[in-house]
Amino acid sequence: MEPVSVVTGRACPIDANDVDTDQIIPKQYLKRVERTGFGPFAFAEWRYLDDGSPNPAFQMNMPEHAGAPIMVAGRNFGCGSSREHAPWALEDAGFKAIIAPSFADIFRNNCGKIGVVAVQLDEQVVQQLFDLIAADPSVQVTVDLEAQRVTAEAVGELAGVDVPFDIHPHTRYCLLNGLDDIGMTLQHADAIAEYEAGREAWRPKVPAR
Repeated sequence: MEPVSVVTGRACPIDANDVDTDQIIPKQYLKRVERTGFGPFAFAEWRYLDDGSPNPAFQMNMPEHAGAPIMVAGRNFGCGSSREHAPWALEDAGFKAIIAPSFADIFRNNCGKIGVVAVQLDEQVVQQLFDLIAADPSVQVTVDLEAQRVTAEAVGELAGVDVPFDIHPHTRYCLLNGLDDIGMTLQHADAIAEYEAGREAWRPKVPAR
């Protein structure tokens, strides 16, 4: 995966609590065997009308939010099943960071494994972001993983945001260095090769690629 340091841009608001993984990527789209290509199906049942045309009332379809790299969501985002396809779909749809008051643990962990920064902030701060986006959809939001801060510009009389956030050190290290589980393992390739070379000949070995 690609390293992530700073994500800056407009934000797409999904102002709903308890958005589960079946809403993020409905079950009928889980038949794909590839990890990519799920983006068009993210929030499919909210995003499209019965005839398959885009729902103009859904935020991702609004011109002012289309293509935003940051999502701002309600509490307990990503609850439900443990399907990895949910963060895959959001990442494929262009989101690099998600800000919410709380996340389901498995969803948050899955985000960190594919290069999406899951930022947990106080609910009042998240509401402040919703208010800023409502006042000016073009407001620039920045998630700085290096500094562990979220900032957003002031809009009119609405104060801007400049707050720290916590993230697990291992997740932060992996995101900053672009390391998924395979990448972490390959950092020890020499030690693995040395171990394999010293094993008895009769024991099974992993063939070199």
